[in-house]
Amino acid sequence: MNENQNGEFVRAEKQKAILVGLNVEDKDNFMTIEDSMRELQDLAETAGATVVHIVIQNRQRVDSAYYIGKGKAEEIRILCEELDAELVIFNDELSGAQLRNLEEVVEAAVIDRTALILDIFAQRAQSKEGKLQVELAQLQYRLPRLIGLGKSLSRTGGGIGTRGPGEQKLDIDRRHVLNRIRDIQSQIKDIKKNRETQRTKRKKSEIPTIALVGYTNSGKSTLMNQIMEMCSFQQEEKKVYVEDMLFATLDTAHRKIVFPNKEEAILIDTVGFVSKLPHTLIEAFKATLEEVQYADLLLHVVDATNQNHEMQIKVTQQVLKELNAESKPTIVVFNKIDRLDASDDIALPRGEMIAYVSALKKMGMEHLISKMEKVLFQDMRRAVLCIPYQRGDIVSYLCEKTNVQRKEYQADGVLIETKLRTADYQKYLNYIVDKTENQSSTF
Repeated sequence: MNENQNGEFVRAEKQKAILVGLNVEDKDNFMTIEDSMRELQDLAETAGATVVHIVIQNRQRVDSAYYIGKGKAEEIRILCEELDAELVIFNDELSGAQLRNLEEVVEAAVIDRTALILDIFAQRAQSKEGKLQVELAQLQYRLPRLIGLGKSLSRTGGGIGTRGPGEQKLDIDRRHVLNRIRDIQSQIKDIKKNRETQRTKRKKSEIPTIALVGYTNSGKSTLMNQIMEMCSFQQEEKKVYVEDMLFATLDTAHRKIVFPNKEEAILIDTVGFVSKLPHTLIEAFKATLEEVQYADLLLHVVDATNQNHEMQIKVTQQVLKELNAESKPTIVVFNKIDRLDASDDIALPRGEMIAYVSALKKMGMEHLISKMEKVLFQDMRRAVLCIPYQRGDIVSYLCEKTNVQRKEYQADGVLIETKLRTADYQKYLNYIVDKTENQSSTF
């Protein structure tokens, strides 16, 4: 939406865009160039562009000056004139020199995949932290390209690839950009401290955390809402935003839930991943994505209907590896199974840490929640303890740290029925009564 001279908001016309991809023969890619270009088209349309043409060039290596070579760049300039295209989007990250050289030849705005993703994030960020993280990523991306961006920085009309910090902030010298980066990093550091305080409180209360991760638009937010619906949650905590689009969720959401076994947990929704996710974004969002590092359980949500779901799993696993979270207990959740036919269903992998659901249709949800309970609380044991009155410290600990189901004051002490983790069970073994019953009572 743009504002006109009367102060009214009018819908901006979509920019016509040409997409350009390079198929380098010796490059090790997760996906084919055709699939990668289809994903780039989805990204471009998400950002608000109308794709009028797609160009794929096969080369042995990247051209250092023009990426695709000057001759191909000339062809794209002619295509822009014929199709009235004002934007050319490249499928890989370009250097400042390549951006400058291509704009001079193509005579249209040129952006790369990284700038496109950053633009989408700039449109979607809602919270203060989200906006700061996006601006930081954009500035870090644009800092070494201030010269290379050339004409795109001086355009007054704006458009895809120029949103976020705004043209006035970008059309400044390197020193001011560095100052702004340091200022944003300081603000994010303060927010990170607050999050660490909250995380410490959760750790003290021993409430486990579950983080939903996965490729963008795999259905993480829908799944989170269904888990919240089936596991009681505080009514003042709203369900998370859901929309069928790429990167619908940017801001991390935390919700407390209570499982059918009465145990509590914190459910965390995270930003979706995508192939060639800009490194600047991973760095900028690390404070948010740290929640993944500290989670007790990951739900890796996969769109079972996507023909490239194996590639998407690899991309997600690669990002988790960068976050040092690849060894976390993980349930792979194949979502949208209601849209599969019999042959597709047979092709899906099977395993103890794999679940099949339709979050939208509420299929397979009970089975998934049962798996989550088993992983999170597998070392919980029922215990009936008789604590002497002089050990009020133990009573206080059990009441504060465990889910006490019964508490009675008797002549020889306080009788407490609760569930204990293995370490606490062994620690308070001398106070446990009716041990025969408890030796096989594992939850």
